[in-house]
Amino acid sequence: MFLISIPALQRNAAILREVADAAGCRIVLAQKGFSCWKAYPYISETLDGCCASGLWEAELAREHFKKHIVTYSPAYDEEEIDQLLEFTHHLDFNSLSQWFRFREKIFAHPRFQSGELLCGLRINPEHSTGETPIYDPCVPGSRLGITADQLHGADLTGLSGLHFHTLCEQNSPDLETTLEAVHKKFGYLLSNPQFTYLNMGGGHWITKPFYDRDLLIKLVRETSERYGVEVWLEPGEAAAIHSGVLRAKVMDVFESAGHNLAILDISATAHMPDVIEMPYRPDVFLVDSAPADECPDPAVMLDGENYHLAGAPEEAGFLGNKQHTYRLGGPTCLAGDVVGDYSFPRALVAGDVLVFDDMAHYTMVKTTTFNGVKHPPIALLHEDGTIETIRKFTYEDFRNRLS
Repeated sequence: MFLISIPALQRNAAILREVADAAGCRIVLAQKGFSCWKAYPYISETLDGCCASGLWEAELAREHFKKHIVTYSPAYDEEEIDQLLEFTHHLDFNSLSQWFRFREKIFAHPRFQSGELLCGLRINPEHSTGETPIYDPCVPGSRLGITADQLHGADLTGLSGLHFHTLCEQNSPDLETTLEAVHKKFGYLLSNPQFTYLNMGGGHWITKPFYDRDLLIKLVRETSERYGVEVWLEPGEAAAIHSGVLRAKVMDVFESAGHNLAILDISATAHMPDVIEMPYRPDVFLVDSAPADECPDPAVMLDGENYHLAGAPEEAGFLGNKQHTYRLGGPTCLAGDVVGDYSFPRALVAGDVLVFDDMAHYTMVKTTTFNGVKHPPIALLHEDGTIETIRKFTYEDFRNRLS
C-alpha cells in the first residue's frame, strides 16, 4: 500500500509558503513529481498553483488544483496547443522552432491578447551541477532548453519569460552557481522590460532540514530586483518529500549462493523505479511487536506498530546483523528487480511487513503493471489517524491498459 500522510504534505506546503513569502516569489507544485490529486485540496490553498509537463497534467491541475498553471513540454502538437491556449497561464517552449511554428496562432488568441496567457522559452545555461548524468539537462547535446548562442539575433517578439530547470535533489549553493551562468549568458535578455518572469524550475530540496533556505531567499530576491522580473519555483520532490511510504509484505525467504533472499509483494522496477534509475536507496523499516529502536516520521506511523530501521550490511551499526542480511527483491521475472541488501535485527519470515520510506514523490507517477504484478492500493493518512483508501487496483485495470 502507498500511504500518503496529509499532515506531512501540509508541513511541506507550509515551509514552501513561508519561503515564497519571504523571497517574494511564486511556488507551484510540480505534478511530474507528485500528482495524487485526491491530496490537492489539502495543499492547494497554500501553494500558488501547479506546473504541468504537457496537456494531461495541465488538465489535471485545472480540474483539481484550480489555480495558476505553468506548462512546459519538450514539444507540443497542434491539438495540444489548441487546448492549452484555453486555460494555461504560462506556456513555455523548448525550442525556437516550436515557438515560431505556433506563435501566430498564439498571437491571435484572446487570452494572449488580454495578457491572461504569457509565453516563455526554456534556456540551457550549460552549467552542470548534478552527479547523475541521466538527470543532467546541461550535458552537451541535451534536448532540453535553448543555448545562449541560439538566441543571439533571434526574433523574440511576444515572449515574456525565461525558464531553466537544471537541479535535481540539490541545495541552494548549486542554484547560486547556476544563476551566475544565467546572468552571464542570458542577463541581457532579462534586462529587457519585455521579459517579466523567470522560472527557476525544480530540483530545489527546500523542505530538507539541511537546505539553506536563507540563501535561496537571498538569491531569488536579488534576481528579482536586478531584472524586475517575477520569479517562479516549481518543486515536486520538496512538496512531497517524507510524506509517504510503501508498505510491503515478505512473500518468501530462501538462500542462494551464500545470499539470503526475500521476495516481496512489491517490485522495484514496477513500483519504485527510481531505485534502479536514479539510483536511490530508500530507508526500510521492519514492523515488529518488539520495542522500536527507531521509527519513521510519526506522520506515517500506524497505531500499535513498532519500527526497526534496517541498515546496509557495511554500516558500522549493523555489522552485528550480518547473519540477518537479506537481498530484497520483487516478484517479477526481471533479474535486476532488486531494492538492495539490508540488515535486520532478526531473521525475516514470510508475512513480515516492511515499510519503504519516502515513496510519495517520483514513485506513484512512474509505477507500471509490468508482469501483471498487483499494483499497491493508494491511501491517505489523515490528521486524526484515519486511513482513506482512494484507489484499489484490479485485474481489469491491468487488462484494460492495453485494450
